[in-house]
Amino acid sequence: MPYTLLRVTERGVVLWDYHARRLALPLESPEWEAFARFGREAAVGVWAVHAAPGQGVRAEARSGSQLWDGMPARCVASPAADLPGPFPKPASPSLYDAVRLGGTATLLTSPDGSEIYEACRAAVVGWDGEGPVCVPRDRPRVWSTAETAIREHLPMREAPIVPGGMPILLVNAVKGTCELAGARGPSAPMGARRFPPAIRQEIERLFAALTLRPG
Repeated sequence: MPYTLLRVTERGVVLWDYHARRLALPLESPEWEAFARFGREAAVGVWAVHAAPGQGVRAEARSGSQLWDGMPARCVASPAADLPGPFPKPASPSLYDAVRLGGTATLLTSPDGSEIYEACRAAVVGWDGEGPVCVPRDRPRVWSTAETAIREHLPMREAPIVPGGMPILLVNAVKGTCELAGARGPSAPMGARRFPPAIRQEIERLFAALTLRPG
């Protein structure tokens, strides 16, 4: 059953249009009407929403984000490396459960560890010194509302993201953006090669601008 995890603020649903795209409900169907009603009426908080034509809509309250700035990270080969990407977000239980570790962000890589595809709870965006970098479109990973918004609204380029090769930022619809401990790369001097705070703020402003209550 299609699934999305979203955050509701006083202004509305963060990245509403992208969650609607992820669920792909037929317009004017009973499920679409129920989802739109949820978007108009939902209380502030984090919600897991399951919806599919003929199966109704189910919304369940969740705790806040599992990500925080400065959290440690590790690299693990992606359990989805043999899947064509991007693919729909799976609800738990899923293949991602085995690579999630409490208090640590798991960066999911190619089998040989040479590329980062995503994190266990977020998409990954890099910085090449000139602009944001998104992973190549065909890499195996969850279709991300946050990554897609960045691709469609901000100047960016696609390129492999190499572990330690550039500063990275985690992005998703619940946390927004998250900078990891050691995200500057092992060879960077202290304070250098950081994901630019001004660009991070630009991404956060974009997510705020794409927050709304459906009409």
